[in-house]
Parts: sequence; structure tokens; C-alpha cells
Amino acid sequence: MISCRIGSDPLLNRWPDYVLHPKRLSAFLLMFAFMAAPHASAQSLVYEYPLEPALTTSPKATLQTFMQTFREGYEILQQNGMRRSAISSIENEYLTNRIVGCLDLREVPPALRHVLADEASTNLKEVLDRIELPPESEWPDEERVAEDEITRWTIPHTEITIALIEVGPKKGQFQFTPDTIERATEFYDRVKHLPYVDRPTTTPNVSTFFYAEPGSFLPRSWIKSLPAWAHERPGGQAVWQWFGLVIVLIVAVLLMLTAYLVGMRNSRWARKIGVFRYLLTIAFPLAAMAVPLLARSFVQDQLRITGGLLVGLTYFFNVLFLFAAIVLVLGSSGRVAAVVISIPKFKPGGMDAQFVNLACRVLSIVAAVVIMLEGGQQIGIPLTTLLAGAGVGGLAFALAAQDMLKNVFGTIMISLDKPYRVGERIVVKGYDGVVESVGLRSTKIRMLTGHLTTIPNEEMARCDIENIGRRPSIRRISDIPVPLDTPPDKIAKAVDIVRKILQQHDGVHEDFPPRVFFNDFNRDSFNIRMMLWFHPANYWDFLAFSQDVNQKIVEQFEAEGIPFALPTNLTYLAQTDDSALRPADSSDDG
Repeated sequence: MISCRIGSDPLLNRWPDYVLHPKRLSAFLLMFAFMAAPHASAQSLVYEYPLEPALTTSPKATLQTFMQTFREGYEILQQNGMRRSAISSIENEYLTNRIVGCLDLREVPPALRHVLADEASTNLKEVLDRIELPPESEWPDEERVAEDEITRWTIPHTEITIALIEVGPKKGQFQFTPDTIERATEFYDRVKHLPYVDRPTTTPNVSTFFYAEPGSFLPRSWIKSLPAWAHERPGGQAVWQWFGLVIVLIVAVLLMLTAYLVGMRNSRWARKIGVFRYLLTIAFPLAAMAVPLLARSFVQDQLRITGGLLVGLTYFFNVLFLFAAIVLVLGSSGRVAAVVISIPKFKPGGMDAQFVNLACRVLSIVAAVVIMLEGGQQIGIPLTTLLAGAGVGGLAFALAAQDMLKNVFGTIMISLDKPYRVGERIVVKGYDGVVESVGLRSTKIRMLTGHLTTIPNEEMARCDIENIGRRPSIRRISDIPVPLDTPPDKIAKAVDIVRKILQQHDGVHEDFPPRVFFNDFNRDSFNIRMMLWFHPANYWDFLAFSQDVNQKIVEQFEAEGIPFALPTNLTYLAQTDDSALRPADSSDDG
């Protein structure tokens, strides 16, 4: 696999294989040739056959396509004063893809392919322009490939090789091998003292233009007017490039810190005045996330940093972007949940609100893991390694946070089953009170005594819960005793009085009529049983209702001369002769 080493630069030997990098049009021709006015032949090809790929059906076709495409770009530069300001993006993409199509970059991360192709293709072209090539008639064409079953061709007296792709979507194409691409800078260093060979496809001083010319944003006249020492190349970069890089890094860090600090301050402020303004504060972490992309683009396309330094910087900016994206996803979950909970249907602190919070948090974690896995592949970590690491890390986390995970799963079960909500009165584990809040870890119950009880959700999910707050009505069963000497008509009158009082009261629902019966004979009274169901189930209204009913019963019983039976105790006394009175042995309580 290509180690992404360009020449002998040690930095490139240490960088990860993959770098997170969006698809872009920044291959070699964007770097040095395709920002000028359209060339007639190129323009014709672009608009007549815009999807035509590089011709790579044989070593000869690949080598011709590679060299001729470079020549087209070079002629465009010559016709426009070596300026980068007039080529269209369509033409740039077309010619860039033809150059990249000649290189076997399968083992290079997709995000790094253009970065590696920029310098490798430039140096490879310089090498080809300085060495003697065999006559084109000796280059293996399709016919010779078929006859001799050629799968690999090395340019004589070199190590530059073009090989057949035998598997994958590019099967059957011939491309410069990964080893050739990796060693392109090494080859150039060994032949750069040689003069150019005079042939139609030669593009003199391409490497000078590649290494020295700034991007279109930086005026060429400014760079050329710098003193000679500013064009010296310590560490493989010009002095002016080093100065520009330092400035870019400082500005990038300051912009990210500013966006982060302003976002944090506005987040606290916006949370107090409105959920939607709170949601808008996500723009600040978005801005912070965009800074690494802008800095990376400026460093590569304007300062024209090259070699191992470019790879290292690209890796740094992209890891920073990946980290910012993960932080943004995790941080935005709270904002999304706040917007959803602001809907009137949800009660703040309620079970549904907690479920929304939990769902948003879980989704954000899943999204962060997906970003991490995908980004990890882009920065060179194989998916199997990422999954193994995630598995080991997940196991360690699970072992260290068993109780927390139990409570989280308990919260999920409570959220799905909804055995109680905030504001409802419940009885659980001997605690009788009103649910004050339901969190991710525990449920808080305000007991009737005023004390606050906290019970882990893992236990709440396993306990038997009596939800008093969800009763449709409050049932009352009362016994009204009347004396044993009460006449039958008075008993019937008493039952009728109680029935009328209950039927005329607003607290009685028509679907649940009250029941009043002369139901039993007590030892010391006749018993009238009253059963009713008070609607709605408001306890304080029920007490007021009961007081009113009791008052009316007392008043109407008194008006009808119906007394209430009181519990009595009868004690029998016995006396013999002149002895003192004493309780009889057979005394009985009535």
C-alpha cells in the first residue's frame, strides 16, 4: 500500500494513510495550468465529450494521454501569460480527471488522491521530459498487449512502470503503478540536473511553476517583488510561504476560539430568551468547523505548500474538522431537543420531554460514532480496527458504568411504558407522593410529608407502581348507622334522603351513579351504606364535596327526626345481700 511518502521527506513517512478531505478539483492542472483562458482543443473536447475518461487501454495509450494532457495545459498557460485566472471549472475538471486517471491511486485515501497526484504527477512529468524514451513504435499498444499478454511495462533504463489493473472497477486499464507514484519525487531529484529533451510534449520548468507560483488570490507581482531571500526554500518551502503559513495558522486558531467563545456566551444568553434563538447559536460551532476547511484550502491552493508539510497540514486540518463535526453533532442534540420540547404538547420536565432528550442524545451519539468511523477510514484507520477499538472501548465503558447504563435502560423502559408522569401521585416501595421530575438516571418524588425521595430508574422499572394520579374518580364508601329502635319508615326515609342529596350534586357522574342501601344489621345499629364516585379526581374538590354532602345529611336527618346511632357499652351489675355492687361474671358489651 502507498505510504504516502513523496520522495525522501520523513514527515510523509509518519502521516496516517488517510486524510479526511471532501471531493475537490485540486489536482495537478488546477495547481499550475487550468486557471487560464480556454484552449481551443481542450474546450472542444470538454464540451463535445465532457464525460470522456483518460485513454488507458495500453501502456502506450496511458503514457500518451498523460504527456499530451500536460502539454495542453501548458499551452493554455503560455497563451495567457502563465496566469491562473480564466479557465472554467468544467474544463479544469475535465483535464484534471484525465491526469489523475493515468495514476493508480487505489491504495491512496480518496481524500488524499488529488493532494498526492499534484506533486507526484508534476515530478513524474519533469522526469519524462528529461530522459530519453524509446520510439513510440516500441511502446506496447493494444495489439501488442493482446498478443504478448503484457500486464506490466517498465520504461527502459528506468523504474517507471505502467501496469494492468486486474481487479476492481478499473479492471483492464493500464496506470502508473503505486510505487512509481510514491517515488516520483525521488526520481526527479536524481534527474533534475539533466537538460530537457526536445520533443513535442515537453513542458519546460513545470516544477518551477508548481513550487513557486502562488494561487490566484495572491498577486504574482507582490510575490515576485519580494527580495531574493524570501524565495529561498528552507525545508522545501519558500520563505514567503513559511511566513504565510504562520499567519494562516494564527488566524485560524483565533477565528476558532472566537467562534467558540461567542457561541458559548450567546448560548447561555439565548437559552434564557427563547428556544429558537438558542437553536441559532449552532451557527457559531458551524463557523468554527468551517475554519479548518478554509485554512486547508488556502494553504494548498494559494500558498502552494507542497510535500510532506502539505500532507501533515492537511491531516491536521482534517482531524480538526472531524473533531469539530463530532462536537457539533453532540452539542446540537440539546438544541434540537429544546425545539421539540417547546411544542405545547410537551410538559417541561415530563416523561415525554425526557424521552425526547434521551432520543436526541442517543441519535447524536450514533451520528457521532458514524462520523468517527467514516472519518477514521478517511484518515487511514481500517474499519475493522475502528470497530474493534469501538468494541473494546464500549466494553470498558460498559463495565465501568454498569449502574449508569442500567438506569439509562430503565429510563428507556419507563419512557416507553409510561407508568407515571410528572405531577402524578404514585405509591412505590412504600413511598406515597407526587412525581416531581424524571431524569435520565432517577425519578424524584415529593412525598405528602414534603420530603423529597429519589429512586433510581433501574429500580422504578422493576417495581410495582400504584398510580393514584391516573384514577378516573375518587371512590367513597361510608356507613351511616341509625339506632336499632328506628321505625322502618324512618329507615326508608333516611335512604331516600341520602340518595337525593347525592343525585343532585355536581361531583357525581351520570355514568357512575351513587349507590345507597340499607345493607346490614350491626350489633348496636342498622347500617345504611353509601357508595359514590367523585369526578373529576381532584382530591381537594373531593374533600369539599364530602363536607357538603355530610352537612346536608346531618341537616336533613335532624329535620326528619332521624338520629345517628352511637356506639354503646352495656355493663351488668349484680348485688347479693348487703355486699357492694360488683360486675357480674357474665357481663357483656352491647
